[in-house]
Amino acid sequence: MSQATLADSRTLSRDRIPEPATPRKRFTIALLNPSLLLAWLVLAIVALWTVAPGLLARHNPISGKARDKLLPPDGEYLLGTDELGRDLLSRMIHGSINSVTGALVAVGVGLVVGTLLGLLAGSLGGIVDAVVMRMVDVLLSIPSLLLSLSIIIILGFGTVNAAIAVGVGSVASFARLSRSEVLRVRRSDFVEAAFGSGGTFFAVLWRHILPNSAGPVLALIALQFGSAILAISTLGFLGYGAPPPTPEWGLLIAEGRNYVATSWWLTTYPGLVVVAVVLSANRISHSIRKVQP
Repeated sequence: MSQATLADSRTLSRDRIPEPATPRKRFTIALLNPSLLLAWLVLAIVALWTVAPGLLARHNPISGKARDKLLPPDGEYLLGTDELGRDLLSRMIHGSINSVTGALVAVGVGLVVGTLLGLLAGSLGGIVDAVVMRMVDVLLSIPSLLLSLSIIIILGFGTVNAAIAVGVGSVASFARLSRSEVLRVRRSDFVEAAFGSGGTFFAVLWRHILPNSAGPVLALIALQFGSAILAISTLGFLGYGAPPPTPEWGLLIAEGRNYVATSWWLTTYPGLVVVAVVLSANRISHSIRKVQP
């Protein structure tokens, strides 16, 4: 075989080998997967409810008409009315403000505090790692609902306090995951090379360790968002969330449970919204985890 033929064959072989996808490209492919269309659509609708409830709700969510109480879904009230004649769809739309905002606050608390603890434990090691992980073990040993109720009793009732309570319960999950990822990245050759070339601890931590350990944390954010929606709705159902008549998804289910036999829509539709949001967040989280290296 001539040198020219050998060179051409090597060129063709290189052309057939696809270049490895970068982390950013993998996440883009995962998030734009056509199979996630329904999940993104559900979250987009709920986000629109949260951002502009006044433009989408046709009726007042707080006050209703007594003569229109417990009406089934029709052209005027698309999802029916409750025992006080209030439009259920309007209350669900305005209720997304408390539920979604509370879930975002809960995820934010868990993300910031948990990631910081895991980052310190994995980077510093030694006594810091031992103390932090024993704190995490204590949090994991307490049932999340019991921990949330205990914190709410201390802070008081309300959506914000419920969100903080749920966020504290998720700190352990973020801390464990971030610590394990930091330990994995910390042993990599490029991190050792960064230290060997004179990089300071905080510079290497910020430029190399943190960005390369953030992928699984992003998947956990989506998963914890769905879990936070479910937890806040549970607390609202038990009466520890937003006080009546403020609409909130868990509270709507609780208010309608006394009328399940005659007015099924009062619990069915809010429950379906909660289930749809949780499943959509879990589906997106699963898609992100599949592209992890």
